[in-house]
Amino acid sequence: MINKKIAFAASDSSDAQEAFSDLSTRYPHVPPEDADIIVALGGDGFMLRILHDYKEQLKPIYGMNRGSIGFLMNEYTPDDLPDRLNRAEPVSIRPLQMQATTISGEVLDAIAINDISLFRETQQTAKIKITVDEIVRLQELICDGVLLCTPAGSTAYNLSAYGPIVPIGSDVLCLTPISAFRPRRWRGAILPNSATVKFEVLESEKRPVSACADAFEVRDVVSVEVSLSDTLSLTMLFDPEHDLEERILSEQFAP
Repeated sequence: MINKKIAFAASDSSDAQEAFSDLSTRYPHVPPEDADIIVALGGDGFMLRILHDYKEQLKPIYGMNRGSIGFLMNEYTPDDLPDRLNRAEPVSIRPLQMQATTISGEVLDAIAINDISLFRETQQTAKIKITVDEIVRLQELICDGVLLCTPAGSTAYNLSAYGPIVPIGSDVLCLTPISAFRPRRWRGAILPNSATVKFEVLESEKRPVSACADAFEVRDVVSVEVSLSDTLSLTMLFDPEHDLEERILSEQFAP
């Protein structure tokens, strides 16, 4: 790991802060802005936050699990970190880009590594029209919400909504309804990652809907357009034995 500058970043949890204190004592480190590699200490949510925070600098992120599930994280051990970083294998992820228009006419842009999700804001169901590549595919989806996710996000909220799990290298996006009422038997779709999806909120003032790009939320949207970014690619680093592809495959057979 010669001449590679390391930075540590930790979530607020006590386990992450303890790991940060230990590692920063053991190994030379620099601020994240000056680093070649950022070591993120926390859970999957913290990994997403760090990827977002440093997306412009295109710094590779090596996560060590100090959270709960840690699907996107490597196992935490404080020993031999330079050697682990030297052996780590990169996985590149292209995020989704969202352009959301609100009832007031404001237009907001955001990116999402996992998913873009639309949710009803009140007790009334949302009514959403879905267009894919300028072809209306659903004139009216009556639901609690709907999401579009990347392969990396297919094991996150998409999985909880009974969406399909797809391999990390798949050239697809998963379109998944959240508690759909009508069409009752529609379970979603798998789209090519070249697709542009437009969500239009019907009766938007009576049935308000919010849009979330990972943790970034826009309230009272009337339309949301989503496509895969063709300019931005983010890099995570994994131990060879972690094998993210195998973990995603195994998740499909989990009890």
